[in-house]
Amino acid sequence: MISRRATADDAEAITTTIALAFADDPTWAPALQFGAVGDEHVLPFWRYFVDGALRFDLSTVIDGPQGEIAAVALWIAPSEPELSHDQEAELTALIEEALDSAGAESMFELWRRFDANHPASPPHAYLSLLATHPDHRGRGIAQGLLGESLAEFDQASIPTFLESSNPANNHRYVRAGYSPFGEILAPSTGAAVALMWRDAR
Repeated sequence: MISRRATADDAEAITTTIALAFADDPTWAPALQFGAVGDEHVLPFWRYFVDGALRFDLSTVIDGPQGEIAAVALWIAPSEPELSHDQEAELTALIEEALDSAGAESMFELWRRFDANHPASPPHAYLSLLATHPDHRGRGIAQGLLGESLAEFDQASIPTFLESSNPANNHRYVRAGYSPFGEILAPSTGAAVALMWRDAR
């Protein structure tokens, strides 16, 4: 399957793939109270992160045969924030409206933990989200996207950082050259999120 650069025209399809891929994620599904308070907020939640990444010409996708995005890798450019100030404010309002008070505070604490443990230096590309549409799982296509991106960053001598929210994926990132250097725990469930770094090669 052939990869290509993601564009703003892909945002809706990318968001759908990410929402489906993370519907059973041990960190994000509980944080979003998925199934407990409805799911109308789930697509808008992920759309902010999609639009945040698409500000930069770094993200890649693989198209599926039915118009879906089979796999996506969303990247944030070195030294750039994941979301704009306006996006952060709108996302905060969405969470306050969609979740109960305990759920909202748990989400905000999870964000604080992510922010507190994000390396400040050296400058690096940040893998915001890597996802495979459920219809295309088991083929390694997201790992292929990751490998292509890493080859580009290696050529530019840019290290990369990610958080792995599902321990089942940790070995895949290690295989791609990442080294775990710590973890954060989700406040609501204690789910472990691995912090991973990869030097350019």
